[in-house]
Amino acid sequence: MHGLPLWFLVLSLFLPRIALLIAWLDHWHLILAQPWAAVVWVVLPRVLVLILIHAHQGFSNWFWIHLVVALLVWGGSGHQASQRRRRGD
Repeated sequence: MHGLPLWFLVLSLFLPRIALLIAWLDHWHLILAQPWAAVVWVVLPRVLVLILIHAHQGFSNWFWIHLVVALLVWGGSGHQASQRRRRGD
């Protein structure tokens, strides 16, 4: 695992903000204490998860799985917003 527990890798796939909150409360990552991390945590938590995975494991299988999930979530949210606009017309 190289520093990241399995629970974090799995939970952050589905609930990245909750996984980051638990990690912060557990005090096991210094990167979460950086000032820029608070902004990324609120705005783009999946990016912060990708940064953490890359920092600890590099371009591992977990990194690629999280990247694909992030792209699917971001793509799906854009599609959902455009459908909402069309229904409002």
